[in-house]
Amino acid sequence: MALGKIQTQIVAKLEELGRLNAEQKAEIVARPEDFSGDALDKLLQDEYKITPFQLLAAKARALGLAPYNVSRFKITATTFERIPQEFCQENLVLPVGQVGELLLVAFANPFELSVPSKINELTGKRVVRLLAREKDIRDKFAKGPERTAGFDDVVLQIGQEYGAEGEAEFKEEDVSEESGPIIQLANRIIEDAYFSGTSDIHVEPWEKEVIVRNRIDGICMEKLRLPKKVGPALVARLKIMCNLDIAERRLPQDGRIVFKQYTKKNIDIDLRVSTAPLNHGEGVVMRILDKQKSTLPLPALGFTEENLTRYRDVIRQPYGMILHCGPTGSGKSMTLYSALNEINAPDIVIRTAEDPIEYTLAGINQMQMHRQIGLTFASALRAFLRQDPDIILVGEIRDKETANIAVEAALTGHLLISTLHTNDAPSTVARLTDMGVEPFMISSSLLCVCAQRLMRRVCKQCRQPYEPEGREREIMEKAIGWSGQIFKRNTKGCPKCGGSGYKGRVGIHELMVTTEELIEGINKEMETSELKRIAVRGGMKTLHQDSMIKVKEGVTTIEESLATVPPDL
Repeated sequence: MALGKIQTQIVAKLEELGRLNAEQKAEIVARPEDFSGDALDKLLQDEYKITPFQLLAAKARALGLAPYNVSRFKITATTFERIPQEFCQENLVLPVGQVGELLLVAFANPFELSVPSKINELTGKRVVRLLAREKDIRDKFAKGPERTAGFDDVVLQIGQEYGAEGEAEFKEEDVSEESGPIIQLANRIIEDAYFSGTSDIHVEPWEKEVIVRNRIDGICMEKLRLPKKVGPALVARLKIMCNLDIAERRLPQDGRIVFKQYTKKNIDIDLRVSTAPLNHGEGVVMRILDKQKSTLPLPALGFTEENLTRYRDVIRQPYGMILHCGPTGSGKSMTLYSALNEINAPDIVIRTAEDPIEYTLAGINQMQMHRQIGLTFASALRAFLRQDPDIILVGEIRDKETANIAVEAALTGHLLISTLHTNDAPSTVARLTDMGVEPFMISSSLLCVCAQRLMRRVCKQCRQPYEPEGREREIMEKAIGWSGQIFKRNTKGCPKCGGSGYKGRVGIHELMVTTEELIEGINKEMETSELKRIAVRGGMKTLHQDSMIKVKEGVTTIEESLATVPPDL
């Protein structure tokens, strides 16, 4: 009997690395039956004092992989955005980084060859396998996300005057935007928000204090309360970080923070900053733009199979207009970016006009708007038409001029993609008509309208199954003609969802693709309600119906669905 091929290679690599001498190697080769599997690992570590990572490196080289020390990796709220945590735990894998189109994934079992292909399907990225110790990966899952320290130490540094007793002695000049504690406080607010998966940070002046709130999964949660007089210094510090005028407190201002300049931690994010004069002082809202997080593939956005097939057909049309509608924060930009990434190719010229540019897309030419100097969506669109593009993305259609040029571009051989603020897909036609676009122009250029919202996912770890009754059952049967077991959130929650019962968000979509009947209805200037009926006959699922499909599939709860979109009349 001889040692297995992999074990022979491991022993050879350790000898090559100078970790095993000839006598030790001879002992292992002479008694192969005693050193199979875990017994060999035990001998190498206990008797020959080879460290776990040295053994991992030898195994990795024997298998032709790179070793990875998972114990040094920090799990954050964004680690499992691309690959679901349940999938990772089940298959003992951990996404540890991304380089361009390559996704770096640590594997405990390198012989499971079906897992990389499944990850490729989920993410659309090419998987680079790294070898890690099973124990390290399990330990990481057991510990969960690592967060930043709290604010107590910074609060303490700003002064004892935070208490009610010392408030009378607290002087405004004691705290300035250049003082160490204020700089630390600004950094800590941003770091804590990033690690907790926040999308927006709100710094709000109230009558007697300043409140910091974070929007997580679409819901605002209070994070910190500060004394009233710390507010102006904190706002001034944030203004300095994005090069705004700290003396101007009467007018709203917009800026951008490149946070990498202000932190030693590995946090590569930008923040879109908006300040506004409010009744009790200046307020600041910061949108976090994670540059390490690129666009998601279309299948990961929540499209049903039917909607995904129809949407993919539409975005591959040579010309026409595709519109996405919904309120601010409904995921329109992410869907647009994902669509562009899917159709981007070396033989296609893509131009985008954005305000602001949220994520930089490889191979796509993007233009930042500057209204102060006259660079608006309309002027950018005019310029693009002279630059021989195949596909044009306009951040938003806000006025009559932009709407008319967009329609003309769609009618003259360009695929134009843009966004509009309407409640649902059929009302987009009325909105364009209100802007002064002729109905026959709309019907000739429009390919599809996609209305969307973001809805919270119920936590898979602690969700509770039940059979809906009464009104809930009626709603489901009317919407999708189905009733059966669904899930509700656990009101107590669990450590994974932070006690909320929800974790992450998913998109719901109302995809109205133009048909001959719909074109005829637009030309006859039919009411929005009639256009909606025509679209439903043509295969459109309303936002409410799509949300109910998510309830049926166990993705969310009926409570969350009805809170996001009302039932159809």
